[in-house]
Amino acid sequence: MKGTGVTEKTDEAGAADVAEVNDAPDGTKRSRPTRTYWRAGFLRGGIELRHLLRNPKELSGHLTNVVVALLVAVYINDDVPGTRTPMSHLVIAGFAAYLVFQVGLITLPQILVTEREEGTLLRLRATPGGIPAYLIAKCLLVVVTAVGSLALLLAATALVADGPLPRGPGDWVTLAWVTTLGLLAVVPLGAAIGAVLPNPREALALIMLPTMGLLIISGTVVPITALPVPVQQVAWVFPLKWMAQGLRSALLPDAARAAEPAGSWELPMVALVLTAWTVLGFLLAVPLLRRAARRESGSRMTARLRKAEQGGAKVA
Repeated sequence: MKGTGVTEKTDEAGAADVAEVNDAPDGTKRSRPTRTYWRAGFLRGGIELRHLLRNPKELSGHLTNVVVALLVAVYINDDVPGTRTPMSHLVIAGFAAYLVFQVGLITLPQILVTEREEGTLLRLRATPGGIPAYLIAKCLLVVVTAVGSLALLLAATALVADGPLPRGPGDWVTLAWVTTLGLLAVVPLGAAIGAVLPNPREALALIMLPTMGLLIISGTVVPITALPVPVQQVAWVFPLKWMAQGLRSALLPDAARAAEPAGSWELPMVALVLTAWTVLGFLLAVPLLRRAARRESGSRMTARLRKAEQGGAKVA
């Protein structure tokens, strides 16, 4: 069953850590759960990253958007209206934001739902520090995947299609903090969504449609000023619009600000909105994940497997 090997290895590591901490030389019992969680989480995350790198099928899924961005960059020749900035550069900056958004809000929920169905959360309940270590591992996996995909996108488009890159130290700093805040904004939200989705078969359909809608209305593939004002106002609420705007400020020249609704990059507003989504995501994710873990039981998992078998699904 997928994920079983990772769970068993990391659960053994977590249990060993707890035993080592509790059996102090003087016979007293001490507890350092935070250190144990982080150690077990990074161990599990490293194993999952190696698994990803050795799995061509899973790895190719993360490369699809990079290939699409390259094709778009090669074939679009127009400029952004009102500026001399190539439209392909705006689209590449938008795809960079979408890569970060997708990993947190599409990939992570699918992983969580799949592993819940397979019984991973149920096994982790019996492991000391299992759930916190599991979440740390998933965060590590998502961050490395998102940053790796972003770096590959920028390097590939720069080499193949003369794509945009930060022009100085200030732009590199902007790229770093926007990416970091963007991940903090969408990863907890993705975890919260994964905690409430019904099953892997419905997860993709339930997530993909609204995500593609946000991709279109958030100014990632067309200048947001080309969209109707009510559409712009809807996009204003969600983090993808601000992630894309922040990354445009890092990758595009200052002249491209003319295509922004306010005529500026509004970086303080970018930071404020992404921070607000970060707080909201954590407030939702923690109780929902705890609730999902508490509700897991052997009888629930058996019922899900029986239902899948009756529906003709292949059960590992």
